[in-house]
Amino acid sequence: MLTARFTAPAVPKTLVHRPELLRRLTAGVQGPLTLINGPAGSGKTVLTAHWAAAGGRTPRPPLWLTVEPDDAPGVFWAYVLEALHRGGVELPAAVGRPTRAEGVTQSFLVRLAAGLAESAQPVVLVLDQFDTAQPPAMTEGLDFVLRHAAGGLRIVLTSRTDSLLPLHRYRAAGEIAEIRQADLRFTHADAEALLGEHRLDLSQDGIRLLLERTEGWAAGVRLCALAMQRSPDPEAFVRQFAADRTTIADYLLGEVLDAQPPATQELLLRVCVTDRVHPDLADALTGRDDAARTLAGLARDNAFLEQIDASAWYRLHPLFAEVLRAHLRQRHPGLEQQLHGRAARWLAGTGRLTEAVLQGAAAGDWPFAAGQLVDALAIGRLFTGLEAEQLNRAFATLPAEVEGAAPALVGAATRLVVQDLPGYEDMVRRADSHLGPRSGAAVRLSRAFLEVLAGRATGDPSAAERAAAYVERVLGELPAPLVAAHPEVRALLLAALGAVRLGAGRLDGAQSALTAAVEACGGPGTRPATDPATDPGAGPGVDPGADPGNGPGTEFAALCPPLCDALGSLALTELMCGRLRRAAEHARASLAVAEQSALPPGRRSGTGHLVLAGVALEQDDLQAARSHLDLAVATAAAGPRPEPAVAVVAAVIGSRIAAAEGDGEAALAVLSGPRPPGTAPPARAWAADELAVAESAAHLARGDTAAALRALDAVPPGRPEHALARARALMAAGRAEPAVRELAALPADDGLTLPVRVGACLLRARIAAADGDTAAAHRRLAEAVELAGPEELRRPFAEGGPWARRALREATGQVPAGGSPAGRPADSRTGSPAGRPAASRTGSPAEEPPPVVEALSARETDVLRQAARMLSTEEIASELYVSANTVKTHLKSIYRKLGVTRRSDAVHRAQDLGLL
Repeated sequence: MLTARFTAPAVPKTLVHRPELLRRLTAGVQGPLTLINGPAGSGKTVLTAHWAAAGGRTPRPPLWLTVEPDDAPGVFWAYVLEALHRGGVELPAAVGRPTRAEGVTQSFLVRLAAGLAESAQPVVLVLDQFDTAQPPAMTEGLDFVLRHAAGGLRIVLTSRTDSLLPLHRYRAAGEIAEIRQADLRFTHADAEALLGEHRLDLSQDGIRLLLERTEGWAAGVRLCALAMQRSPDPEAFVRQFAADRTTIADYLLGEVLDAQPPATQELLLRVCVTDRVHPDLADALTGRDDAARTLAGLARDNAFLEQIDASAWYRLHPLFAEVLRAHLRQRHPGLEQQLHGRAARWLAGTGRLTEAVLQGAAAGDWPFAAGQLVDALAIGRLFTGLEAEQLNRAFATLPAEVEGAAPALVGAATRLVVQDLPGYEDMVRRADSHLGPRSGAAVRLSRAFLEVLAGRATGDPSAAERAAAYVERVLGELPAPLVAAHPEVRALLLAALGAVRLGAGRLDGAQSALTAAVEACGGPGTRPATDPATDPGAGPGVDPGADPGNGPGTEFAALCPPLCDALGSLALTELMCGRLRRAAEHARASLAVAEQSALPPGRRSGTGHLVLAGVALEQDDLQAARSHLDLAVATAAAGPRPEPAVAVVAAVIGSRIAAAEGDGEAALAVLSGPRPPGTAPPARAWAADELAVAESAAHLARGDTAAALRALDAVPPGRPEHALARARALMAAGRAEPAVRELAALPADDGLTLPVRVGACLLRARIAAADGDTAAAHRRLAEAVELAGPEELRRPFAEGGPWARRALREATGQVPAGGSPAGRPADSRTGSPAGRPAASRTGSPAEEPPPVVEALSARETDVLRQAARMLSTEEIASELYVSANTVKTHLKSIYRKLGVTRRSDAVHRAQDLGLL
C-alpha cells in the first residue's frame, strides 16, 4: 500500500480561495455522488484538496484515495478498504478483503455495501484522478456499492472526462452534484487574487485581456503569472501576449531551456516531438542512457515537465513543447522528421500502436504508418474510438501517389469516413493494383472490410454480403489474440451489413445482422474488457496499459459508436416490423449508451429519437411523436449525414404526423425533401415505395383519391404495404371490388408486418360492413383489436376515421380512446374490455357514458395514474419531474378527452374504460 495515495496533495502557497466552489462541494456531499470534471490544469485536485484540508465541513473528515491508471479492480477495492481503515471507519469482519487482483466477487460488494449502510456516520471518500482507471468491473462495482450503501457512502470524483458511471440515472434522481469546466474557469476576481499572490499589480484591463487569451484556464493564468514575475513590465507582457507568443517563447527559451546544461537542453529538444516521453524512449531519441535521471530531475525542479500520474511517463507543458519544437527546427533543420521516425519504431516495438502510427505519419513515413494500422487489424479505429479523429487528422496529408496497398487502403478509409465516395473508389483502385493472391491476410481483410462499410453508401447489399462473408473467412486465418484485441472490426462489419440490408428493405436479414452486431459489442449496458494476456498495449520493458490507444477503456470507446449505431438500426427494423415495444427498448438503449459514453454531438445519430417518434405515432401519442421527431431532426443536424433509409423513414413519420394534425399540405411537403441536399434520390425500391405509400396517405387525408392512386401507380408494386395502400385508396374512391382483389393478393399473415395485418383487418371489416355482413365486420374488428393490443397499436384505428369509431361502438358498446383499442381485446359476450363488466362502477346498469373524443397520450396517462393515487397537482409534478403548470395543462386535456369536468370523474371514467 502506497501511503502517498491516501494523502491529499499539499495546497499550493499561491492558493486562490474559491468559496463558492467550496460551498458547492460541501452541499454536494449531502448526496451520494459529486463529480468535479474538467481538463488538465483546471484546478480539480487543488480545489478538492483545499476543501478536504479544511475538513470538508462534514461530520467525519473526508477520506482521500488517488486512483492509479493500472489499478486492477481487486487492487482498487483493496485500496478503498485501506482508505476506510485509515480513516477510522469500522466495518464488520465479515466484509473481508479482495483475494484476487483481477476482481472481486459480487458477494464482497454486497457485504461492503451492507457494512457501510450500518455506519453511524456517512463516509465521504474522494477518488482523485478517477478518469485514469475505469475498467468495467470497477465502475460497475462502485455504482453498486454507492447505490446500496443506504447513504452510508458519499463519493467525490475528480475526472478529466465523464465517468463511465451511469450519470444519467443519478441526474434523473437528483442525486449528483457536478462542478464542470465552466465552473472551474478563473473569474476576474480569481485571476486578480492569483496575480496578487505573485505580487503582480496588473490593471483591470490587463486582467481582462489575460483572461480573454487564456479563457480562464487555471494553469494558463498561473503560467502567465510566472512569466510576468520575470518581466520588467507586466502590463506590456500582457499586451504582447495578446498579440503573439514571442515574449513567452523568449522567456521559456531564456529562463528555462538556457538554464539547463547542454546535455539536458539536447534531451528536451529531442523529446519534444512526442506528446509524452518514457525514459527508454528518450534514450532512443538521444542515443544516451541517462534519461531516467535527467527527466526525474526536471520534474522535481518544475521545469515545465511533469510526471504523468506517478507512472514512468512524463509530459512537457504543451506551450513549452511548442516552443521547443520551433527551436528544434531552427537549431537542427531536418532532424524533427528523423526523431519522429525513431519514436515511431520504438513505440511500435513496445506495442503502442496509436502513438507509433501518429509518429510515423508525422515523419512522413506513410508505408510504415499505414502498414502498422493495417497489419495490426486496426483500420477500424479510423471509424470509431477515442483516437479516430486524431488518426484521420494524421492521415489527412497522405499523398495519393504513395506506393503500396496499405497506404492506399488507409487513404480509402479516410475518404470513406467523410463520405467522399469518388475519392474512396479511386484509392481502392490503387489498393487493388497492389493486391494479389499472396497478399497478407490483414491486407485482404481490410480491403473487404472497407467494401462492407462502403455498402451503406452505395446501397448494394449483395456486394456487402459477399465482402462480409470473405472477411469472416479471413478472420479465421489470423491469430486469435489479434482478432480478439480488435472487436470493433466485427462490430462495425455487422452494423454496416445490417444497415445495408435495412436500406434494401430486407428486414429479417437486417435484424439478424444487427442483433449479432449488438452481441459483438457486448450488448447494451455492458462495458467490454480486454484480456491483458492478449492486449497489444502491454509491451516489453514498459508499464502495461499506459497506451491511450489500447486497453479496456479504449476498447469500450471503440465499441460505443457501433453499439449505438446497431441498436438504433435494430430499433428502426423493429419499428418497421410493427414490434413497437422492442423498437422502443432498443431505441432507449441506443440513447443511453450514447449518453454513458459521452459521445460528442457530431458523432450521434438521431435514429433513437426517430424510432421513439414512430412508436409514439403508432400508439397515437402525437405530442410525444412530434417532440421526438424534433429531437431527431436536431440531433441529425449536428451529427453525421443520415443514411437514405433513415431520411426516408423520417420523412414518412413527419408526413404522417402532419396528416394526423390535419395539415395535408405539410404532409406532402415533408415528403418532397426526405434527403439532405447533395444526396442522390432513393434508388432502393422499398424506399421509393415507402414514400409513395406515405404520399398516397397524405392525399387521402386531403380527400384526393385520384392523386392517392397516381402516387402508388408511379412506383412498381410488390410490397404488402403497397397493396394495402392501394386497397385503401380504391375503397375511398368507392371501388370495392378492386380493393378486395388487392387484399386477396396479400401473402399469409406470417409474411406481413403487424401494421399491415391490422390495417388489412380493418379494411376487410369495412368492406364486410359495406356488403351488409355485420357479423363478419365485427369478427374482423375483434381480430384487429386483438392483434393491436399487445403493442398498443392505435394509429390504424384513428386513421380509419369516423367509420372505424362508429363500427367499434357498434361492435363493443364503447369506443376506446381515440377510436383505438385500449390495450386489450373486447369481451365478445359483454362488449367491454376483457375482464370488466358492461355495467357502471356500482355494478348496476347505467347509461353508457359519452365516447372518448381522442386517445390519451402516454404522459396524460401517467398524470391520470398519479391523480388516481389522490396526489395534489404539486405532488404529481414532483413525481413526474415537470412543472405544476404542465400538470394542469395535461389535466385540462384529459377532462376534454374523457368528457368530464373534475379530477375524480376523470379517474372513474378511465377506470370504466379500462385505461387504468
